[in-house]
Amino acid sequence: MSNSNWMSQLPAELHTVPLFNLAIPGSHDSMSYDLDLNSSIIEPDRLKRFSKIYCVRKTVRKWATTQEVAMAKQLESGVRYFDLRIARKPNDTNPTRLYFYHGLYTRTDVETVFKDIQKWGADHPKEILILALSGFKGFDKKNEWNLHNHLIHFIKNLFQAKIIQRTEKPTLKSCWDRGKNIIVSYDHPAYLQPALWGKINYYYGDSMDTTKIQSKLCHVLEQKRPSNCFFVCGLNLTLPNDARILKYILRLCDNLPNVIRRSLPRLLRWLNQQSAKTPVNIVASDLVTRDNFVSTVVKLNLKSAKA
Repeated sequence: MSNSNWMSQLPAELHTVPLFNLAIPGSHDSMSYDLDLNSSIIEPDRLKRFSKIYCVRKTVRKWATTQEVAMAKQLESGVRYFDLRIARKPNDTNPTRLYFYHGLYTRTDVETVFKDIQKWGADHPKEILILALSGFKGFDKKNEWNLHNHLIHFIKNLFQAKIIQRTEKPTLKSCWDRGKNIIVSYDHPAYLQPALWGKINYYYGDSMDTTKIQSKLCHVLEQKRPSNCFFVCGLNLTLPNDARILKYILRLCDNLPNVIRRSLPRLLRWLNQQSAKTPVNIVASDLVTRDNFVSTVVKLNLKSAKA
């Protein structure tokens, strides 16, 4: 069964439930399928000085690629929340051109990707898309104001009346009635305005160990779960930020997607069990088209409808 229009196919009793209380599939580092092997290294800081060495860039890409399909396929698969980290490339001849990043910069610029999202959203008006913008690397103080304002102006001009304002408590029905289906979260308090939502809290296990991830997320869901706002339960794996990272990146025949493929089924089984005790909202993952991730999350809504 296709999930390309899953929101419009939910039972009628869920149409008036706040989006904060629906289970929504999301992708972690959504644009990492597009990392440019020829770009300089943007993170981690300690590797930046090795940017000119091809094998270092290749290793960074192997362990920074969390998604394997393009944005259009993520949308078609049913993903509705996108983790989009924004950066400006140093010495770019275009003063306002921006890219995405995760370890390396992407090949495709922000405006091109957002135009594709806008077109897909226009073709699927009952599917609500949540774009979470963060990072803003390379936004130096001398050009920060200009870059933020250019980006925000572009977003508002592109999506126009489709944007759901942050003063609202949206449901599927309220969005459909007014022809709106785009939510933009902008993780920079200095530039917030009614058209933009603030940072959406993203809770994750900060580990490569699925048991530790489950334990941390359990704690959040059982003791710290926000109410009346969006929040993300991140199933993603996270590489260590110290010498322990060598345990992974020195594996010549391994990469992050392989590790994720081995871990994701276990995490999804845990999600199914945990959701019976504590409801979730946005659930973000790596490799979103694998192991029935989207269907697993969408079906959580059907459980709550029957309850």
